[in-house]
Amino acid sequence: MNNNPSQENVETEGISSKNVKNESYRSVLMLAYQSLGVVYGDLSTSPLYVYKTTFSGKLSLHENDEEIYGVLSFIFWTFTLIALFKYVFIVMSADDNGEVLSAVSGVKHKITGLHEIGLFSLQHCGTHKVAFMFAPIITTWLVSISVIGMYNIIKWNPRIYHALSPVYMLKFLHSTGVEGWISLGGVVLSITGVEAMFADLGHFSTLSIKIAFTFLVYPSLILAYLGEAAFLSKHHEDIQRSFYKAIPEAVFWPVFVVATFASVVGSQAVISATFSLVNQCCALNCFPHVKTMHTSNQICGQIYIPEVNWMLMCLCLAVTIGLRDTNMLGHAYGLAVTIVMFVSTCLMALVILIVWKQRLIGAIAFFMFFGSIELLYISASISKVHKGGWIPVVLSILFMCSMYTWYYGTMKKHEYDDENKVSMNRILSSGPSLGIVRVPGIGLIYTSLVSGVPAVFGHFVTTLPAFHQVLVFVCIKYVQVPHIDEEHRLLITRVGSKECNMFRCVVRYGYRDLLQENYDFENRLVFSLMQYVETEDQFWKPMTPCEYEPLEQSSYEYKAMNTAVDDREKSTHSEEAMLIMRAKESGVTYIFGHCSVKAKKSSSILKKLGIDIVYAFLNQNCREPEALLNVPHTSLLEVGMVYYV
Repeated sequence: MNNNPSQENVETEGISSKNVKNESYRSVLMLAYQSLGVVYGDLSTSPLYVYKTTFSGKLSLHENDEEIYGVLSFIFWTFTLIALFKYVFIVMSADDNGEVLSAVSGVKHKITGLHEIGLFSLQHCGTHKVAFMFAPIITTWLVSISVIGMYNIIKWNPRIYHALSPVYMLKFLHSTGVEGWISLGGVVLSITGVEAMFADLGHFSTLSIKIAFTFLVYPSLILAYLGEAAFLSKHHEDIQRSFYKAIPEAVFWPVFVVATFASVVGSQAVISATFSLVNQCCALNCFPHVKTMHTSNQICGQIYIPEVNWMLMCLCLAVTIGLRDTNMLGHAYGLAVTIVMFVSTCLMALVILIVWKQRLIGAIAFFMFFGSIELLYISASISKVHKGGWIPVVLSILFMCSMYTWYYGTMKKHEYDDENKVSMNRILSSGPSLGIVRVPGIGLIYTSLVSGVPAVFGHFVTTLPAFHQVLVFVCIKYVQVPHIDEEHRLLITRVGSKECNMFRCVVRYGYRDLLQENYDFENRLVFSLMQYVETEDQFWKPMTPCEYEPLEQSSYEYKAMNTAVDDREKSTHSEEAMLIMRAKESGVTYIFGHCSVKAKKSSSILKKLGIDIVYAFLNQNCREPEALLNVPHTSLLEVGMVYYV
């Protein structure tokens, strides 16, 4: 028996570390499996329509199969360079912190009533449950198309792998000319969905998404494209239905059923990514406030936004019913994807230069290599703007204008607040009572300012010269980091002297943090206030300039320091803490400024249109701050004001 305690501790520690590592591996593999059902549905169903869309124009097939080989070569190298190298190996390292285009096209006669409404109705279950429901479907689909691909390669053209040579791309463009160049708008559909890998990072993890793509998605899709090309090389007449014709008769219906389910699931990647993007845009004041529901206790990025979910459903139905043509939907999708990829390349070049601090030549090389590929596909897709490509252009312009108007109006509102805030000296000169009647309770005044007294407070006390015994100016700020630790969430400072009983609380959130529905803000705030007044002298030091926003020069941030205080000071602090507790028992009132923003009479027509119509409409139809913070209506007090900007 080993009686050496230190050796025993070392062994126990090693076992514990090993268990943690095993648990970590299991978690990553589980997330990788779940990501198949959310991230890769769209990308995995591309083989259903890539060849069909590519050869939908005037491009014809010749007996020498050069067109088939050329298209296959373009698909392989585009998929490898853009999806694998750019997104998986490079872009994902920069983490901060439809149904007609679907399986139903395989049925020759028209089937009606198949819609994706069911998919949208499942979103409230959360990413975790949705992923477990959909992952088996996509996994079965990927395994099926890879096995069928190998079968077609062996049966129809075992030498099809020769087409992977880049030489066939040059031969294709040389022999087909303009028609070949235009057909590249169909080839790009092979990588639709890769952008979801990056956009859905918040729902999973970088490593899990990389593992799923590298070891299952990528080889399965390459085998599927090779197999379909092998079949086409012997069956030119089946070009418009090649995918289903390539399925062996014995397994056609099972594969068709799986393909139908996979096609419906394919939209999940876009839905989940949209939730993440809208949430971050809200944090950056680029999108109206919406209700964000946290659907996982383990992964903070797994969210559900009801308003966005149903808006997506309506847009999906409108586009599908309006076009009624898989090729037109393909043209619209292709243009949207290529533009998004090119924008990602531009932004990634900036990340390489500014964030990673690499040499300029590296950023230029990245931009020139991937940007030239994507510009080639954009040029091919632009030629089809009149055939459906105009849809993403129009939608993008509408959303961009709306987001800019919201951002502009919000910034102008903040500037008005800053310029019209009440002077602190004027407030304090009125004495400890502030020249008004102080009534029992705590008043929480919400403001966008991190310093000074908001105009809404001055407007309130001018109209009704009475206020609560304890005043707290609450400011919620999103800062330019992904997450803020809970212990650093609330920044408490004192406003004026101790007799005034006024405080400021800056509630800090990272742009990927969430205002959770079950967050007990009221009790946390009161606890932090009591902790602050009890330790204000014992544990304080002058606050350094805030990393995110400038605070008042007179404010202090308390931090643990080993200093002694006398009993009299302790008694004083305890009395103030008890005063805060008694005020809490008397009730907490939430005061919000209900502000209408209007353009000045001297403003231009464009500004009046943006502020008085667009911004006003968005502001009236977005969720109010009190709804976002789950403020009880019985404790809510709104103060009306008009801002002229």
